[in-house]
Amino acid sequence: MLSLEDHRWGELQHAYGRAVDVPDLLRELRSATSPTKGYQEEPWYSLWSSLCHQGDVYTASYAAVPHIVEIAAETRTPIDSSFFQLPAAIEVARRTGRGPEIPAECADDYHRALASLGEVVSLHRNDAWDQSMLLSAMAAQAVAKGHVDVAEVMLNLDSDLIAKINRLEFN
Repeated sequence: MLSLEDHRWGELQHAYGRAVDVPDLLRELRSATSPTKGYQEEPWYSLWSSLCHQGDVYTASYAAVPHIVEIAAETRTPIDSSFFQLPAAIEVARRTGRGPEIPAECADDYHRALASLGEVVSLHRNDAWDQSMLLSAMAAQAVAKGHVDVAEVMLNLDSDLIAKINRLEFN
């Protein structure tokens, strides 16, 4: 895993240019693991806007995923749904052509982190989950097993769409 002190973060890119700020955001995330009250809370707001901007991902996105998954695995209290949702969204974007190739120095750690998402979901199975957490956990499980199409569906579901599906409204 690319150390947060590694100078190569400055060579990686995110939505706004060089990813020199990502290590500090990941450090901040270590102390902000609890569920958030809204999408504009930091550091998640900056992580999402930098690493998965309007559905596009970047080289820094791949380097950040192992850190995000590791923090989720080490946290023993309830976590925010973005710990599952952001890695799943990054992989969906990558696999659907909305991102560059994974840098060679990040590839093994990135794939290992994705594969471990199922286990990390299991570590948090006894936490209280709202619908967003459930859908995010399901998307993470799907990504961990290589089912990117299912993960994309989980990431796009909301209460209105679930209700339409349950009523078999497919117009």
